[in-house]
Amino acid sequence: MRRLEGIYGILPADLELEALLQRAEAALRGGVRLLQLRDKKTGYRKRLKRARALRALTASYDARLIINDSLQLAVEAGADGVHLGRGDLHGSLAQLRAEEGADRLIIGITCRADAALARQMLHEGADYVSFGAVWSSGTKPEVPPIGLPRLLKARQLFPGATICAIGGITLERLPQVRRCGADLAAVVSSLFDAEDIEAAARAMVDGWQCREGA
Repeated sequence: MRRLEGIYGILPADLELEALLQRAEAALRGGVRLLQLRDKKTGYRKRLKRARALRALTASYDARLIINDSLQLAVEAGADGVHLGRGDLHGSLAQLRAEEGADRLIIGITCRADAALARQMLHEGADYVSFGAVWSSGTKPEVPPIGLPRLLKARQLFPGATICAIGGITLERLPQVRRCGADLAAVVSSLFDAEDIEAAARAMVDGWQCREGA
């Protein structure tokens, strides 16, 4: 498995398929190589159609697609992985990986600021753990910000883990996120609300790779 690092684009929910693919491809043209589909409101058949279309698109750019919340959808769409919250976990990750088709998937877990949950999930084989919101976020305003010190503490607690930072991350804040040791920076509105998504993606990818930001 290739290392997980860099800009992690989380596509806006509730877009029609054409708009979803347009935004996704703009980010891919800009160099983003990890995208997440978050879609909880549409019916399963429609979600599967959208996920399969995104899977074909990401494959054409040698990029990865992660599905939010649904292991079944990730498996049936041929996605690269699934991202789960605390409420999506039923049993251990070992039990989850035993389900048909799940053994090959990247599995990411939302931990917010819960170091004990992160430790447990990493012990059970999670591929990455997500901490945040680092800053307040318009996407999930109900999630209290944890701040950079908690992100840095997570890096210190789990030196060998792949850590994803999420929440309020902008181009200007990328250097701070990198200095705290995050491997991934998950972005939603700062990328997909941009007037020129491709240019915003390229700036973020270049900013992440810049030595001065490390």
